[in-house]
Amino acid sequence: MTLVDDVLGAQVVGAYLHGSAVLGGLRPASDVDLLVVARRSLTDAERRALLDGLLAASGFTGGLRPVELTVVVESEVRPWRYPPTVDFLYGEWLRAEFEAGGPPLPQVMADLAIVLTTVRAGDHALAGPPPARVLDPVPHGDVVRAATAAVPGLLAELDDDTRNVLLTLARIWCTLATGEIRPKDAAAAWALDRLPPEHRPVLEHARRLYLGSRYAEETWSAELLARVRAHAAAVAARIERLARP
Repeated sequence: MTLVDDVLGAQVVGAYLHGSAVLGGLRPASDVDLLVVARRSLTDAERRALLDGLLAASGFTGGLRPVELTVVVESEVRPWRYPPTVDFLYGEWLRAEFEAGGPPLPQVMADLAIVLTTVRAGDHALAGPPPARVLDPVPHGDVVRAATAAVPGLLAELDDDTRNVLLTLARIWCTLATGEIRPKDAAAAWALDRLPPEHRPVLEHARRLYLGSRYAEETWSAELLARVRAHAAAVAARIERLARP
């Protein structure tokens, strides 16, 4: 928050911790997820200052914890409309892109529907009023649209980000079926109870990795890797069925 205060100051309407830190506790590879609601769009200088600070303070080595910072402009998300626009988004998976191309710019981001819903559910203000006083509730239909829109991109990343993709697919399935956005380990436990035996080992392993391992420590046996695509396809099919009108 010190970086956000230094860069944005009085332009901050509210700042909210969300994700694992609020819903289930940080795991070895968990990001610190922070949403900032701003009064206006960031200037170029503010974008540069935030990016430089995050590149120095966020990471997986040297005792650092990865940070995901999402900044939205209040008037862009209240009143709510879909698809929403994010003003600034930083995450470690984007580091190389930012180092090469500079600070992030505003963009349409369907996934913001899930982020804002998670923020309201977590109800953890670091600055400003409670999130329910700043953010409108997102209709469940828009949460469903955002979650299902993410599936093709997740499947495309299956080989490079196996653990995270499998857990995210399980959470999307759980969210569509229950209406709740649960921590990844809890959503995986829910999904495991509903999967046939042949599809459980892959998700069981991903859940164990999530609970106890950093990404650099992640290992998969050849036997499990051979099952990954069939498992992901089975979960994606369940998501597709739930998303149908």
